[in-house]
Amino acid sequence: MTADILQWSAMKIQNKAKLVMIGDSVTDAGRTQPVGEGLFDPLGRGYVMMVDALLGAAYPGHGVRVVNMGLGGNTIKDLAARWQRDVLDLKPDWLSIMIGINDVWRQFDSPTRPESHVLPDEYERTYRALLERTRDTVTGIILMTPFYLESNRADPMRRRMDEYSQIVRRLAGEFQTLFVDVRGAMDALLNAHHSSAIAWDRVHPNAVGHMAIARAFLEAVGFEWEGQH
Repeated sequence: MTADILQWSAMKIQNKAKLVMIGDSVTDAGRTQPVGEGLFDPLGRGYVMMVDALLGAAYPGHGVRVVNMGLGGNTIKDLAARWQRDVLDLKPDWLSIMIGINDVWRQFDSPTRPESHVLPDEYERTYRALLERTRDTVTGIILMTPFYLESNRADPMRRRMDEYSQIVRRLAGEFQTLFVDVRGAMDALLNAHHSSAIAWDRVHPNAVGHMAIARAFLEAVGFEWEGQH
């Protein structure tokens, strides 16, 4: 067994890997366009930047290359439309996906515009097609649940969002990907804080919320605070 393998025995993302992270505005968080990579804070101000910073600080010699391809307002249908350019053409070793907030949100803030809605069957069908298209091209995939910061689980939008989170959980099992329960991480925050202290609109988190997402992501990939130097 080589030294590199020994060092990365807990960390699932390998040495010198390219990690592409795709999603909606929560992933985007003000990243550089058209590709979130390069100089001058290209990864935005959210969890992607935090993941990159913590990997770089704890594993400084391993050079994981993080690319942010989040885009505000996106649904799973929008990801499908740009999948070739923004995922496959970038040739990632690892791919993380967090999508579904807008698929649900448009059903509630734009109820009279059904063309903007992505109902559960279409969401799951489109998501599965993207995974089938991608799984043989990458080392690994990380699926992250969408969320809505609402402690009342009977709230209609919260209940609907939970359906989509369950779809992601089911797909992670079906495709044997890594799984990040972002919804659970956010619920842990709501045990101590009102949603308005984490996200003014219950969707776009502040730094605390983004750090909770980053923490959940890093736990899923086997990050250790001691790291390897």
